Amino acid sequence: MNYLKKLKNKWGIKSNLQLLVIFFVFGLTGSISMKLTSPTLSFFNIQEDFFTNYLLGDFAYIFLKIIIIFPIYQILLLFFGLIFFQFNFFWKFEKKLLSKIGLTKIFKK
Repeated sequence: MNYLKKLKNKWGIKSNLQLLVIFFVFGLTGSISMKLTSPTLSFFNIQEDFFTNYLLGDFAYIFLKIIIIFPIYQILLLFFGLIFFQFNFFWKFEKKLLSKIGLTKIFKK
């Protein structure tokens, strides 16, 4: 239980219920973004069969899925954070994550 207190302090969370809601939003977002990746690829007419004829084709297809899933996940995280009244937490989380990967220009005032 000590690690939950550390996590709550690190994230600035006040209650166990809020922590539970945040974990739920992370899980829901991950599951739904995974479900949306294949239809998104199909929408752009990108099929797994196309990659099987090339060297490291499976790796390329998985890499493409990760590239597609990243923005879907980010948008859904904010959306579900809004629905479950945790938008401020997830907005801060997004800003920190995106600045770590070098997109700090988006958040400069």
